[in-house]
Amino acid sequence: MTCSTSPDAARRLDGTLTVRSADGSPCADTDVLVRQVRHDVAFGNIGFDFVGLANGEQGGSRENVFGGADPEAAERLEHLWLDLFNTATLPFYWAGFEPVQGQPDTRRLQAAAAWFRDRGVSVKGHPLVWHTLAPDWLREHPDPEVEEIVRARVRREVTSFAGLVDTWDAINEVVIMPVFANEDRQNAITRLCRRTGRIPTVRLAFEEARAADPTTTLVLNDFNLSTAYECLIEGVLEAGVQVDAIGLQSHMHQGYWGEERTQEVLERFARYGLPLHWTETTLVSGDLMPPEIVDLNDHRVDEWPSTPEGEERQADEIVRHYRTLMSHPAVQAVTYWGITDRGAWLGAPAGLVRADGTPKPAYDALRGLVKGEWWLAPTRLRTDGEGRVPVRGWAGDYAVSAGDRSGSWTLRPDAPLPEVTLA
Repeated sequence: MTCSTSPDAARRLDGTLTVRSADGSPCADTDVLVRQVRHDVAFGNIGFDFVGLANGEQGGSRENVFGGADPEAAERLEHLWLDLFNTATLPFYWAGFEPVQGQPDTRRLQAAAAWFRDRGVSVKGHPLVWHTLAPDWLREHPDPEVEEIVRARVRREVTSFAGLVDTWDAINEVVIMPVFANEDRQNAITRLCRRTGRIPTVRLAFEEARAADPTTTLVLNDFNLSTAYECLIEGVLEAGVQVDAIGLQSHMHQGYWGEERTQEVLERFARYGLPLHWTETTLVSGDLMPPEIVDLNDHRVDEWPSTPEGEERQADEIVRHYRTLMSHPAVQAVTYWGITDRGAWLGAPAGLVRADGTPKPAYDALRGLVKGEWWLAPTRLRTDGEGRVPVRGWAGDYAVSAGDRSGSWTLRPDAPLPEVTLA
């Protein structure tokens, strides 16, 4: 599988829509208005900022895990978020989701998921199994109990959010999982992974999640894009674990990777024949993190401001990055990691919106692609004598109307030629 020369070459489809009246007869020689409603590609962002807003909370009484805006600030961000993105990632970091054993934050996250779905947004949960934010109370349990508690956690979350969450990062950052140390103490999930091995730990997460909801999409996710991740994927697939998509993180706090490196990563991971989800993407609009930093979490500064020069660079790079990703047919989802600088991870100016709520050039640039260049705006067309009209656009959901009658239809490469009856 090779990269196409442009996103349009990889994504744009030509189709013929047949429009019919309620009685089944073709709407011949009729002016119709065709418009796109949704992309098939999951253009996502984190939804952490909106958990408090969705629950009617006031002020900053409940801190969002890994940061985020308070409910008042989130209310001002709502239109910007919804006008660009169609998929939200919600935080299921275990230490924050269940700080006290037996008291998970289920209802609050269910309300957030429902808030997004009511607005036509698909929801992803992140993550089910991860060592970094494993709860402290889990460490006190002996190893056999840890495994059963982890299994129960996966079953509980996937069952509780069936119908609300479409996609899960089933397990996160397994490459380093068995050797990870947090504050000089080994967390319980690292203990589990070291004792049973990486592949059995992956199997645990995927099989429990699959049994709880066979319809969900399960992602194997990692930031380590070296050959070690390739070896893990190969071992997992050879072991018969059913992986729905490969997750690739691209936090570019130390600078944009460039087209060549991004394409190289795409080619290496596309060879497994699975959809690629770029699960965590960031580009900063201020000073770059020093290149000698190995673990991004080790870089802490008192202030990390967005700058005019950095904002122009970020806008240019986000266009180049998204064009490169959309030029490869294996890419099914891209999640940008943060709408705003307010409460951003590591305090970095990686958001698409400044802390004061005003959009950066990168927001406008990305919207110009997703809802401009790659989007079919309302377009007037005329059917032929048999009610047919040619349509050209990216795969997704569309609407067509004539006068006060309307209907919906889909444009996809593997679907039959669309027909719609106006009602």
